[in-house]
Formats: sequence, C-alpha cells, structure tokens
Amino acid sequence: MRLTSLLFPLLACGVGGYFAYHLQTGDHGLQARADLEKRKAVLAGELAGLKEVRKRLERDVALLRPESLDPDMLDERARAILNLAHPDDLVMLKRRAPSETPGARPKR
Repeated sequence: MRLTSLLFPLLACGVGGYFAYHLQTGDHGLQARADLEKRKAVLAGELAGLKEVRKRLERDVALLRPESLDPDMLDERARAILNLAHPDDLVMLKRRAPSETPGARPKR
C-alpha cells in the first residue's frame, strides 16, 4: 500500500523533470532560443553591411548607364579592369609588410 501511494508523486516528479530538462536544453528550448537570438543579431549586422555595399554598387551602376554616363567613372572602371594608367597619372604603390606577402612564413 505504501509503495502505490509513492508511485504517483515519483512518476509526476520524473515527468516534470523530463520536461524541465528539455525546456532548457532541447532543440526548441531556452538555450536554442538564446543561440538563435545571437545568430539573428550577427546576421542583422551582416545584412546592414551588405545593404550598404548594394547601395554603393547601385550608385556606381547608375553612373555607368548610357543616359547618365559619367566620363570619369567610365575612365576609372576601364583603367581598373584593363590594369592600365594614363601617361600623366601619378601611380603610388604600397609596400607590403614582410608578414603580408603571400606565401611568406610567419616569424618565430
């Protein structure tokens, strides 16, 4: 008789513990929600950066359209694509630090 009177409370505690554990650590639990919120914040920042890049690219494309062609923009893009410079241009080359050269070994 005593065993049957303890059976229901023990079973209820076990079921409650099971659900409490999965509430915290399950696939849709509190930890998963916190991880999703962190990922959402990171992706929102990335989206803002990509929107800025898109805005800049749209502005550059608008300057290259035939109805509003900007000669300076056309000249700049042509030189960058063809890797050419005008004879009157002053070209300044940046020196790379030894650690930045491709294929260089790190200093020990």
